Amino acid sequence: MNQVKIPATYMRGGTSKGVFFSLTDLPEAAQVPGAARDSILLRVIGSPDPYGQQIDGMGGATSSTSKTVILAKSEQPDHDVDYLFGQVAINKAFVDWSGNCGNLTAAVGAFAISKGLVDADRIPQNGICTVRIWQKNIQKTIIAHVPITNGEVQETGDFELDGVTFPAAEVVIEFMDPADGEGSMFPTGNVVDDLHVPGIGDFKVTMINSGIPTIFFNAADIGYTGTELQKDINGDADALARFETLRAYGAVKMGLIKDISEAAERQHTPKIAFVAPPSAYTTSSGKQVAAGDIDLHVRALSMGKLHHAMMGTASVAIATAAAVPGTLVNLAAGGGERDAVTFGHASGTLRVGASAALENGEWTATKAVMSRSARVLMEGWVRIPADSISA
Repeated sequence: MNQVKIPATYMRGGTSKGVFFSLTDLPEAAQVPGAARDSILLRVIGSPDPYGQQIDGMGGATSSTSKTVILAKSEQPDHDVDYLFGQVAINKAFVDWSGNCGNLTAAVGAFAISKGLVDADRIPQNGICTVRIWQKNIQKTIIAHVPITNGEVQETGDFELDGVTFPAAEVVIEFMDPADGEGSMFPTGNVVDDLHVPGIGDFKVTMINSGIPTIFFNAADIGYTGTELQKDINGDADALARFETLRAYGAVKMGLIKDISEAAERQHTPKIAFVAPPSAYTTSSGKQVAAGDIDLHVRALSMGKLHHAMMGTASVAIATAAAVPGTLVNLAAGGGERDAVTFGHASGTLRVGASAALENGEWTATKAVMSRSARVLMEGWVRIPADSISA
């Protein structure tokens, strides 16, 4: 069969990259959820790949680069664009729709403006365009503040983001009411829980549904310092298997799955992370970070591997957990009340603001704010074999 062309844009958002589509540009079978859509996106990215390299697709063989985004004119009142995120597994025929990508959120506003998804009267000739995003995976509002110059998105600038080599224009992202569901953002109602993992041990954990469901451990409790880089963990198959077991039992305790066997089909959520008090360390690029530069260390895993920097949604979880006295994140940062936190990750540091409120005995997150950047890397068409569309 011949190949078919699908209009697409390859974009960097924050420390991630993904293939962006307008919903109406997709083949008709992929304009609705289902097996046909998943099959097409898998083929675009190059999965499943038993070699783990995604050579025959647009994916980059990491959780940060195996991503797809579908955008459409919003169906929600007072919103501009509907944003749907698909995390594509690398070695499995699986697209995870269970959560958001906070990093790629930084590129959503720019794409929406350039593709006419934002009404022209909302775009200034010069200044900041406020793009109201409806995140369909998690049913939440996100506000992106996108710089505009001469009526077009301003992508270049001097804002530096650790984990991204070159500077670009700053995009401020506001995650509104980021906690999942009603009531407490802590699924058990506790800011710290005891987690029993057969064959491994008993641990203190903070489990939170804010930004993205995340399970936090103390680094020392699982044999780490909190200053680890990717090379220290991702080459250790036993360590990765242990992390996945911890994640599976945590997911059950959070109520996200009923049995640990279901975790394999929910790779994107929950995330698993570990925290430690601030200390000096060397980043993956060789940059020296002093203990006084950060409030705490956080390392997080995504799709079974230690992330090279930090997921945007996990950053929301970190900031909102830090805002609540007594969580493991808050305690690692020195305790007390705070409305922002600067944490160290494998590639450098990141500051995230957040606010949380205690209402009727339950903690809720009201907003989280961070700065990212985004840039179009390539635009045109992706090509896939025609039989991928009929799958």
